[in-house]
Amino acid sequence: MTDCLVIIPTYNEIENIEAIVRAVFSLNKAFHVLIVDDNSPDGTSKKVMEMQNEFANSLFLEVRTEKSGLGTAYIHGFKWAIERKYDYIFEMDADFSHNPEDLPRLYRACLNGADVSVGSRYKKGVNVVDWPLYRVLLSYGASFYVKMITGMRVHDPTAGFVCYKRHVLETINLDSVRFVGYAFQIEMKFRAYLKNYHIEEISIIFRDRVKGKSKMNSAIINEAVVGVFMMKMRSLFQKSKF
Repeated sequence: MTDCLVIIPTYNEIENIEAIVRAVFSLNKAFHVLIVDDNSPDGTSKKVMEMQNEFANSLFLEVRTEKSGLGTAYIHGFKWAIERKYDYIFEMDADFSHNPEDLPRLYRACLNGADVSVGSRYKKGVNVVDWPLYRVLLSYGASFYVKMITGMRVHDPTAGFVCYKRHVLETINLDSVRFVGYAFQIEMKFRAYLKNYHIEEISIIFRDRVKGKSKMNSAIINEAVVGVFMMKMRSLFQKSKF
């Protein structure tokens, strides 16, 4: 048994899924893993089902009917985790851009007092490997923009490597979260920030995926740029929804 659940959303991650699951289960600290798969046509969910024969009590799978966005996948996973009373609930990508060996560091930060711990690319300079310069500038610029608009003093607000204590997710109205792309990460941190939860950043090294295809596109970027400003306005004029 464990009090920790790692949620990994997937869409066409057949090249990574077995390796990332085994990497999590090889850690000294025990974690359970929930895969939320958006009906990947490449057979990702079938591979997970095969692995469940080996990891019957620690690997779980939820298959949704269609590709519905990163944010809704995590919301699905959060509700699943809350219902099963996990105390520490993690977000992590399937493509090894987040190093599973950093999971215990995020856990210890929350164990030692943080309500939310964030695997941060920008707490100590720019710790990104194998990204082209334009991606680094886009991501770092987005972080600066978010800090300026929201007032959060989080160096990496778009980070997707996060640990939440269960009580944080229980007090956020998950059904009112609007963003579905990478801006979802900003909105979740912003909602925690507005509730005065302690957000602590843990410096990590972020590596670009080696296998599989990035899900980044112009619609996701537009959601972040325009959506963050609108989110801030809603937080001022529709406080009850935050």
